[in-house]
Amino acid sequence: MDVDKLVSELDSQLSDVDALRDKLFPGSTGVRQPVHTVYVPADQVGPDLVGTWGGRALAALDTFAPNAGALTDATGFDAVGVYDRLRDKLSREPIEDLRIDFEDGYGFPDDATEDRHVLAAAEVLRAAQSPFCGVRIKGFEPAGRRRGVRTLALLLEALNPLPPNFVVTLPKVTSVEQVESMVWLCTQLERFPGELRFELQIETTQAVLGPDGAATVARMIHASEGRCTSLHYGTYDYSAACGVTAAHQSMAHPVADYAKNVMLLAAAGTGVTVSDGSTNILPVGDSDAVHAGWRLHTRLVTRSLEHALYQGWDLHPHQLPTRYLATFSFYRNAFPQAAARLKAYLSKTSGTFLDEPATAQAMSAALVRGLDCGALDPAEVEKAVGAPRSVLDSFARRRVG
Repeated sequence: MDVDKLVSELDSQLSDVDALRDKLFPGSTGVRQPVHTVYVPADQVGPDLVGTWGGRALAALDTFAPNAGALTDATGFDAVGVYDRLRDKLSREPIEDLRIDFEDGYGFPDDATEDRHVLAAAEVLRAAQSPFCGVRIKGFEPAGRRRGVRTLALLLEALNPLPPNFVVTLPKVTSVEQVESMVWLCTQLERFPGELRFELQIETTQAVLGPDGAATVARMIHASEGRCTSLHYGTYDYSAACGVTAAHQSMAHPVADYAKNVMLLAAAGTGVTVSDGSTNILPVGDSDAVHAGWRLHTRLVTRSLEHALYQGWDLHPHQLPTRYLATFSFYRNAFPQAAARLKAYLSKTSGTFLDEPATAQAMSAALVRGLDCGALDPAEVEKAVGAPRSVLDSFARRRVG
């Protein structure tokens, strides 16, 4: 039997499908994914926006949970091991991804007013106060289309060059054709080919399930010609579209879980990330109200992380303490076992777990995410794993197949 001849024939038969798979499913980009996106209406944007939010978050801690024990009591989550760490995060990098909002959180002022807010937003974005930033324009529905394009064009003209990791959020996407039109618009407005990237906000039922019964969101990703960086779930528009009454609209509702699971499947292997949405129950008011809001937010963020949704939305400075409480606790709790199993895998020693390359990839990815956001320190991870960050990165970015 001439095995080489057989393999050569298979290579010939499958070369086209191999190339197509490599194009459509290139794997992880290796770019850090922020743990959240903070949406701020454009009419509320001012100088030192990021520092102001961090200061308000720290002030909330000082008032309602001035130490680790108090935050533990307030949320029901053990804050002892992360309290100082999250305070440092709020002082140093309170917002990982800033999105200035010209859509639902902003409204429909006259052109002159929105133009002024666009120029003010450009000043904030140009300062690059957060590692990731961008703008949410009005979508491509007929009523908002002209204003959305005007806002984006004016903003890009004022931003020269673009800040690092800049992205445009396109909301209320309903069709593949809208994504194709967004690609075309980017080519018309960008200064350099391939410069503009965008996120798709998945908040309509048509984006999840098309009239043909197919997952439209999967087609949207591949229609973006590599420009789509992320899918963002819109909690309330989507829930309302499914007929969920206001009292039961939640990130944890079954219709939300279905949509986000479809999004995860559509994005798997493409290099596109997925973000959960938000809760509109804010931790504001007296101590009881803030603590209740914190308990809910911590629980929801933890639930998202457990469901492989490593990013979400925050809408108020008081949500930042519990964003980092939940996130840091999640990665620190995962750290000991992931590090021990990865060390055993790398050293090829036997243990309780018989791990495979895919599992090593998942454990490495968890450690890398923890390092990126500040939940873990490089020295402690390298010591526990017995390997440097570069090894973790290579496993985390491993392409399956």
